[in-house]
Amino acid sequence: MKKIALLSDTHGHLDDSIFKYFDDRDEIWHGGDFGTMEVVEKLKACKPLKGVYGNIDGAGIRAKYPEDLWLEVEGMKILITHIAGSPGNYNPRVRKLLLEKKPAVLICGHSHILKVMRDPAHNVMYLNPGAAGNEGFHKVKTLLRFSIEKGILKDLEVVELGKRGQPVP
Repeated sequence: MKKIALLSDTHGHLDDSIFKYFDDRDEIWHGGDFGTMEVVEKLKACKPLKGVYGNIDGAGIRAKYPEDLWLEVEGMKILITHIAGSPGNYNPRVRKLLLEKKPAVLICGHSHILKVMRDPAHNVMYLNPGAAGNEGFHKVKTLLRFSIEKGILKDLEVVELGKRGQPVP
């Protein structure tokens, strides 16, 4: 079993108190828009980090992280990309990847909107953890925690990190 903490759209801001949500996790995954290398380094110092670059990330982050990350975890094929759209309205690039490579899970960020849903049209579980940083229009900072065991996504949990612009409780 692999235990994951998933966040996105930190935009250069990471409350120190967020790390308690990573204590029992095996890895941290980031759906793009880290914002700064300082955020990357803090996350990497805590747990193994996997992620993709986002549209605000500069050359340093883009040199270390891909646009698309394909993972095989416990027999489950996963695609992480920053800008995907959403079920029923994927961007053409991601729609093509879904049709050709058929991941079981699609993880993205960008919208700052927490959304978890099954997309029957592409037989994919869609996960967008919302935004964990202070930049954007979201009202509440969020992240997701879940486990993957023998090809099954389980123990999915939404963590609310408090209001945007305020410290994590």
